[in-house]
Amino acid sequence: MDLKKMNAPLNTITRDMGKLDVTGNVYESIAIISKRANQISVEMKQELNDKLEEFSSYTDTLEEVFENKEQIEISRYYEKLPKPTLIATQEFLENKIYYRKTGEAAK
Repeated sequence: MDLKKMNAPLNTITRDMGKLDVTGNVYESIAIISKRANQISVEMKQELNDKLEEFSSYTDTLEEVFENKEQIEISRYYEKLPKPTLIATQEFLENKIYYRKTGEAAK
């Protein structure tokens, strides 16, 4: 995921519910957005852990761990990114999320 090319807002904004009704059902749209937000959250957490793991050393003392400035800068960068729900909502509104409806239950 390219975090620099996202155009999602950094702060929560009020949304028009009519614009979220792309699927014909607002609740279905919200479910799609929430599932995508969970995927984004897992991806971001994995990226952060991978980057922080590069700096970890098993011989560090407790004082050395708190003073590692590179880790602090990386953590601050990820804290300033838009939240996964905002990213997923923006993707949904821009039709960048693929979803499909399951068929009707057999009668």
